[in-house]
Amino acid sequence: MAFTRRTIGLAALGAPFIFTGSAQAQTIPLKRLVVPFLAGGALDLVGRLLADALGPATGGRVVVENIGGAGAMLGIANVANSPADGTTAGVATASTLITNKYLFARMLYDPDKDLTAITRIATGTILCVVNARRAEERGWKTFRDLVAWGKANPGKINFGSSGLGQTSHLMQGLLNARCGTAMVHVPYRGGAPAIADLMSGNIDVMFDTMAALLPNVAAGTFRALAVASAERQPFLPDVPGMKEFADLKLADIDIQTWFAVAVPAATPAPIVAEYHKAVVAAVATPRYGERMTPAGLMAVTDPSPAALKDLIKRENPFWEELVRVSGTRLD
Repeated sequence: MAFTRRTIGLAALGAPFIFTGSAQAQTIPLKRLVVPFLAGGALDLVGRLLADALGPATGGRVVVENIGGAGAMLGIANVANSPADGTTAGVATASTLITNKYLFARMLYDPDKDLTAITRIATGTILCVVNARRAEERGWKTFRDLVAWGKANPGKINFGSSGLGQTSHLMQGLLNARCGTAMVHVPYRGGAPAIADLMSGNIDVMFDTMAALLPNVAAGTFRALAVASAERQPFLPDVPGMKEFADLKLADIDIQTWFAVAVPAATPAPIVAEYHKAVVAAVATPRYGERMTPAGLMAVTDPSPAALKDLIKRENPFWEELVRVSGTRLD
């Protein structure tokens, strides 16, 4: 199967973040926005920006609650099991809405029956980085250098991910299957702790969102080797895309990330409609879009919840196949 352009998302309890703005007329009853990862990662950033932008539509007060673990299932299951009155929503990814059901033998929720996805709120791609000091020691100047060293030294590269079944985990399985690298997967409960261990050298390489990795690339702590999209990205024009690695059997890969807002499935249709209107307006604010750009993300919305549902339906076969090819299966 050719891996044409598709989207996918990213993988404890953090301190709640409360956005308090000037009092406004409330149009949606949102009080609690669940982010299914630890604080500090890309998804956390998007969730907090959204909470800020939704201030006028919520009366100016939203608690952002980080609930990580189990491939982001704990946080999304918390949303699915919350009262369907519009007071709780979650920031979901394609992993939580699509991929997990192909990865996990047992799910904590049914993404097709227990949730209503309202609209996407951001999209981007993922970036492969290595610890800069380790790269110098092992001669990893390019992505091909990394792959060649991994093939020659099976089991000696520690590949970190933001969680079991997340995009970064699937990329590790895909590289091992396609390139024969035998890298060792080291899962974390979110991108932030994985990045911390990459900085210290406890792991060697990881794929994650640009939002999370670009600051360390700019600081010289990480070396950027490739993006998982087919084409190069304007944020890093010197970093190759996957279509440049036909010799590594990766030219058909074009993976990107997206984030969406989801609520419990039984949420009344009028509340869902008001949510869609409010979230689209929030994402359209200049401040929201301006904060996305430096993070390597782009603000995006869907014309309706039905349109997003159709997108999810179309994406299912692709990610089912990707999980199969990567050889990843979780209990």
